[in-house]
Amino acid sequence: MPTSVETIARTDAGLASVLRLSVMRLRRRLANERHPGNDLSLGAMAVLGALAFNGDLTLGELAARERVQPPSMTRTVNCLEKGSYVTRRPGEADRRQVIVSITDKGRETVKADRASRDAWLAQRLGELTPDEIDVIRRAAPILERIATS
Repeated sequence: MPTSVETIARTDAGLASVLRLSVMRLRRRLANERHPGNDLSLGAMAVLGALAFNGDLTLGELAARERVQPPSMTRTVNCLEKGSYVTRRPGEADRRQVIVSITDKGRETVKADRASRDAWLAQRLGELTPDEIDVIRRAAPILERIATS
């Protein structure tokens, strides 16, 4: 007889396991709900999202934010620059530093992609009860804190 998610999640270890699996499944599902025609990698979209949210960032800041090595970030930014999604310029104080900026094309790509994913998620949320929505509303800041710690 299969064990229910509620039963597994009664312990801290079980909750961690259920939450991990659920978050991974949700991430994959949201990845599949991308805006049609967007062929950028999820990593490239994460970089565009970071720039859209935070403004200009250095290559080092982007690498740290996305938890990748600087050479990997350089490759991602090179790809985004070739597609005219970002521009880069030398830093003012240190000319060896590279500052990355999102372009209008990059901003529109992020906006369209988010709208597509948000529409799918809003539709799923619309299928929940008011009590379930309240639980998710209260859990969202906690999940954000876990994700960014």
